[in-house]
Amino acid sequence: MKYVGAHVSASGGVENTPLNAAKIDARAFALFTKNQRRWQSSPLTSESIGQFKKNCTAAGYTADHILPHDSYLINLGHPEDPGLAKSRAAFIDEMQRCEQLGLKYLNFHPGSHLGKIDEKKCLSRIADSINLALAKTSGVCAVIENTAGQGSNMGFAFEHLAAIIANVKNPDRVGVCLNTCHTFAAGYDIRTPDGFEKVMQNFDKIVGIKYLKAMHLNDSKKDMGSRVDRHASIGKGYLGIEAFRFIMNNSRFDNIPLILETPDSAIWAEEIQLLYSL
Repeated sequence: MKYVGAHVSASGGVENTPLNAAKIDARAFALFTKNQRRWQSSPLTSESIGQFKKNCTAAGYTADHILPHDSYLINLGHPEDPGLAKSRAAFIDEMQRCEQLGLKYLNFHPGSHLGKIDEKKCLSRIADSINLALAKTSGVCAVIENTAGQGSNMGFAFEHLAAIIANVKNPDRVGVCLNTCHTFAAGYDIRTPDGFEKVMQNFDKIVGIKYLKAMHLNDSKKDMGSRVDRHASIGKGYLGIEAFRFIMNNSRFDNIPLILETPDSAIWAEEIQLLYSL
């Protein structure tokens, strides 16, 4: 069964996210558990945590289909020690917030070398950062999102994801979220069923399909291999509708959160229905 949803607003508190997801008939949803553009946020209150869990239960959402996303400020591969320490502390806080909410995933962008260290060292720092966070938490899986490779961002190649996972001490608590826009922009041709199948076979060979925990469903405003991260509404970008038809009809993507991050939230309900119609 497919569980399609969107990254919904947490305005007014995380407890509102399952309500916002239900309004668009989502079977899954993503959220920020804190302000994604600030380093510091107030701790979650017991009232907010309790109401979040209550609202999830009432709307039929389980932790298997909820995909929190961490702050955009965090860089787990930061080349400078002060920036790295700040990012690691923030990431641990994000993992602990997921623990408090009873969630099992935390989706994050792996990190950037900023042109100051080589890729291998950056990937090693990312893995070390994950290990530190896993040691201070329990029950939450660190879900690495592949990137478009814009700027100095790591994670655009499947080999990057594999290198990070290989150095995580507890592989049962690490996974991958494949973003369709990022995958395409990074140079993987998933426009046709045959192309998508070859890419997934490659992913399985290099990373391992068992690590696929979630997907972000986005069309792309830029062409294949552009290394530019610009999402488009489903079927309205260079990626096209056939990639999403493949996802909706392939059992690899059953029972995981399939999350829209497309730019027009006003049509998310329509996009969800479009995807199911495929």
